[in-house]
Amino acid sequence: MATPFPFTAVLGQEEMRRALVLAAIDPSIGGVLLFGDRGTGKSTVVRALAALLPPVRVVADCPYGCAAQKSDAGCAHVAASGRARTETRPVPVVDLPLGATEDRVVGALDLERALVHGEKAFEPGLLARANGGFLYVDEINLLEDHLVDVLLDVAASGENVVEREGLSVRHPARFVLIGSGNPEEGELRPQLLDRFGLAVQVKAPSDLRTRVEVIRLRDRYERDPKAFIAEWRGREARERKRIVAARAHLATLEVSDALLEQAAKLCLALGTDGLRGELTLMRAARALAALEGASDVTGAHLAAVAPAALGHRLRRNPMDESGSAVRVERALAEVCTA
Repeated sequence: MATPFPFTAVLGQEEMRRALVLAAIDPSIGGVLLFGDRGTGKSTVVRALAALLPPVRVVADCPYGCAAQKSDAGCAHVAASGRARTETRPVPVVDLPLGATEDRVVGALDLERALVHGEKAFEPGLLARANGGFLYVDEINLLEDHLVDVLLDVAASGENVVEREGLSVRHPARFVLIGSGNPEEGELRPQLLDRFGLAVQVKAPSDLRTRVEVIRLRDRYERDPKAFIAEWRGREARERKRIVAARAHLATLEVSDALLEQAAKLCLALGTDGLRGELTLMRAARALAALEGASDVTGAHLAAVAPAALGHRLRRNPMDESGSAVRVERALAEVCTA
């Protein structure tokens, strides 16, 4: 398997890179939606980030890839194995194809064992493979409704429950959901759209120098991947260290009541539904502060993540043709000066 393009070598997509890093630091942010044109590096960046992250230690024989340091009552295999052998694995990135059947996604009866041995056994699906990593859905706005319903259920509970042919299985399925697509090809169901913590509009760089440099770097990578990756190894190591430090620092940061009040005022001003907007704002601002090594979460952190955290939650206003980012910036100015 070819080594992914280095994460730190991706140019001109700072907002997308930051959103993905924040979700990797704190998966409770709720995943990232990348909407934009084809050929803007969306899948490249997702795979690059997974390769950048440190490997995870898992129970060696667990079919669901459960983390070794976590005692997960939802995994019967881990509960039964006791002090099982552990191993390290790369962070998984699992693609969910648009044409996948529900059985392939959630898992199904192992037909070979059923036919050959007469045993009822469970064959894990894509959700099990993605546990502890990233589940990537390209053109997610074209995903069939029954699979959208599955993702909604699992994203809410962090657990996959399957009942097939007399089998009843439940296993952990905690992953960062990454969706990408072109809004011109269809809208995303509101229920699924609301599940994404952050949403970013991805565009090709408009600056001539940046475009030329992107092409040059990609060409060098394709000509000699090993040499190119070696050249970026130091920068990749520094970025990995920064993310690991941010994960450790996250638990030490508290969000003040004043900042929570500011987040609530912002959501009220924008008319977002429910409380998921405030929760995402809080988590994303804290993750950004951790990434920067800050001692406190500030209004600047909140303002920096607000467009990505709230832009996709805005109701359409026929009297206001401004883009979502402009509306968020305007609301921020009003709240901060109030």
